[in-house]
Amino acid sequence: MKISNSVTWIGKIYWELRKFHGEQLSTYKGSSYNSYLVKDDKIAVIDTVWTPFAEEFIENLKKEVDFEKIDYIIVTHAEPDHSGALPILVENAKNAKIICSANGAKSIKGYYHKDWDFQIVKTGDKLSLGSKELIFIEAPMLHWPDTMMCFLSEENILFSSDIFGQHFASYDLFDYQIEENDILYYEALKYFANIIAPFAKKTIKKIEELTALNLPIDIIATAHGIIWRKDISKIIEKYKEWSSAYKENQITIIYDTMYDSTRKMAETIAEGIKAFNSNSIVKIYNSARSDNSDIITEVFRSKAVLIGSPTYNNGILNSTAAILEEIKGLSLEGKKAAAFGSYGWSPANIKIISEFLKESGFEVYGDTAKVQWNPTQEDKAKLFEFGQKFAEFVGK
Repeated sequence: MKISNSVTWIGKIYWELRKFHGEQLSTYKGSSYNSYLVKDDKIAVIDTVWTPFAEEFIENLKKEVDFEKIDYIIVTHAEPDHSGALPILVENAKNAKIICSANGAKSIKGYYHKDWDFQIVKTGDKLSLGSKELIFIEAPMLHWPDTMMCFLSEENILFSSDIFGQHFASYDLFDYQIEENDILYYEALKYFANIIAPFAKKTIKKIEELTALNLPIDIIATAHGIIWRKDISKIIEKYKEWSSAYKENQITIIYDTMYDSTRKMAETIAEGIKAFNSNSIVKIYNSARSDNSDIITEVFRSKAVLIGSPTYNNGILNSTAAILEEIKGLSLEGKKAAAFGSYGWSPANIKIISEFLKESGFEVYGDTAKVQWNPTQEDKAKLFEFGQKFAEFVGK
C-alpha cells in the first residue's frame, strides 16, 4: 500500500491478536506490525514484522524489490515485534547495512547473537538516499533504550516507532479513513497508558525536541496501528496532555472479593461519591474479572482511585496485588487514592494497600474504610459517608 510517492507500507495486519507483550496487554481490536519500503537512488527498509510472520513478510517483499538492491535496513527498535524478520531479511539482502542506535546494536546482538554490519546513528545524523535523506532522532526509553525515530525529507514523513501508535487493525491505513474516531483515540490512550506512561517526562521532552527541530511533518508513520495524516497536530497535543500529570473528572474503584463483602463496600462508597459530586464519573472494576489493561487505562484517566481487597492469609488477594504492582510501574503523578476492604480477624489488607499506594506516588486519604465480616446497615451508612468525604478530599 502506497504511503507517498516513494514509500510503501509492507507490514502485517494481525486481526486475531488479543494479547501483546506475552500475555500482558489486551489488544481486542487486533494490531498491525508496520514496516516501510523507501525507494530512491538508494533503497531502505524501515523495520520488519513479528517473528511468526517473517516468511510471509519476505515473500511479500520479494514482489516489491530485488533484495540485492536493498542498501539499508533501518531498525528503530529491536523488540521482536519490530525486528522479528530481521535475520531472514539480512540473509536475503546481503548488501544491506543495518542502521540503528548504539543501544539498538546491543539489543539486536542480544536477541539474534549475530554481529552484522551495523552503522550506528545518533540524533541529527543524516543518511542520503539520493533526492531525499533520512534524519535520525534518538528517543531512548520511549519505551526502550534503543528506540529512535527518523524523518524522511521531501516526503515529510516521521517514522515514529512505538510513539503515537495504537493496537488497531484496519486495512484502511490512515486516520481520516477510520469512522470509529472515538475508538481509535481510546486505543491510542490505552496504548499510551499501558506502554508509554512510565516514561511521560521523557515523552514531553522528546515532543519539545521535535518541535524545536521544526520538521515539516505531514505524516506520522507509526510502528503499530493507524498512520496519522489528517490529525497530526491533534495526536501530538494528546501526547502532550497525556504526558503532563493527566487526569479527567473520574474516580475509579477497583476491588476483589471472596464473599461479596468488599463488593458491597465498593458499591456503597461509589454511591457516596456520586451523592457529593454528581458530575464526577465513577467506575467500578472487579480486578479478578476485568481486563487489567482496561483497568490501567481507567486509572490513568482518573484523578483518584480506591483499591479494595479482603484480608487473605495476612495479605491481599492475588488480583489486587497484581493490579497494584502494575499501577506502581506507571509512575503516575498528581493523583489521590484510598484503601478499603473487609476482614475477619485481621485488617492487614488496609495497611498493605495504603503503603503500596504511597510507594506508587499517590496522595493517600488519611481515613480508611474497613468492615469486619459482612457490612451491616450501620456499616453501609458509614461507607456512604466515607465516599462523600473522599470525594470532598479529591475535590471537584
